[in-house]
Amino acid sequence: MSTPALKKFADSPSVFDDFFKPWNEWFDAGKFMGRTMNIPAVNITENKNEFEVALAAPGMKKSDFKIGVEGNMLTISSEKEESTEEKDKKFTRKEYNYSSFSRSFTLPEEINKEKIDARYEDGVLKICLPRKEEAKNNTTKQIAVK
Repeated sequence: MSTPALKKFADSPSVFDDFFKPWNEWFDAGKFMGRTMNIPAVNITENKNEFEVALAAPGMKKSDFKIGVEGNMLTISSEKEESTEEKDKKFTRKEYNYSSFSRSFTLPEEINKEKIDARYEDGVLKICLPRKEEAKNNTTKQIAVK
């Protein structure tokens, strides 16, 4: 909770605002160099036989993704570069667009890494992380309180 005096001071413009303005614009939350950085949203669901990672990435192709497992770390990444060029008698315009992301997740020991499967459909990358057979058979033991 803030006091009114502190709140008023925080809302007042600072002498340093103009000085740091270029850097503040570059490193604004969620933005870099005036562009919004997009890190795809991820949902992880768990059931008895598997975990499923669903990553929202519309507008991409299957070939845009790199999925790897090193040790117990699952990494999903993408790098996409596009360029367009228009030529006319009086001008030439060439634009570049580069986007990338990387998401990493620590896998539990019970995942069968040899049977991990991935598919991309309707703008969603789904990665199936099956459990090892011995992990599927583990049942929770209930302990009575005495």
